[in-house]
Amino acid sequence: MNNLNDKVAYITGGSKGIGYGIAKALLDAGMKVAITSRRSDAAKEAARSLSKDQSKVLALESDVSSMASEIKSVKSVIDHFRQLDVVVANAGVGHLLHIDQLTEKIWKETIGTNLTGVFNTVKASIDALKKTKGYIITMASLAGVNFFENGAAYNASKFGLVGFTQAIMLDLRKYGIKVTTIMPGSVASHFNNNVPAAADAWKIQPEDIGQLVLDLLNMNPRTLPSKIEIRPSMPVK
Repeated sequence: MNNLNDKVAYITGGSKGIGYGIAKALLDAGMKVAITSRRSDAAKEAARSLSKDQSKVLALESDVSSMASEIKSVKSVIDHFRQLDVVVANAGVGHLLHIDQLTEKIWKETIGTNLTGVFNTVKASIDALKKTKGYIITMASLAGVNFFENGAAYNASKFGLVGFTQAIMLDLRKYGIKVTTIMPGSVASHFNNNVPAAADAWKIQPEDIGQLVLDLLNMNPRTLPSKIEIRPSMPVK
């Protein structure tokens, strides 16, 4: 990964928030990027705003909770760019509800997107990443180690994601594939129906996580930060 120019990244949930910030950072570093959204128009709009050179960006519609959808998307990336070097499993949902209000539908959506969705993305991309000795980065959360009230579904999904990522890190390193999970605290994103605004200036910004992903890709290959906690340095009082 020492030379990122023309390397190819696949970023789920890349039309806004953290995924968008990562896509922008990788494009600015000379990479080619494929981004997904559950809505084709959202993915295409984000792609247009990410780069004037549209040959560097591929917009895809995909629902990570569907294995078939992820297999189709990864195939589209390979067909379009001819390779795959980096996968950022970022797509996620956030519902914070008391167990009394937590419905079966919301539980299944949360686990299906945040945990099963990452499994689907990883499984769909492993063969391509073996060929390039690539990198998998999953977007977990500090909620994957710290439980809190109203977090039953979200905590369960992120605790599971941390465990899943660390296990596949051990499985895949024998193939030269590096695996890292990033665990952010408060981010200026659309999590839990938030609309990023000036009041979010104290939070981690999406471009900060984009910089962190670049740092990981540029690290000496003998070293692997397998689990990274990141939080605002000056939280609002």
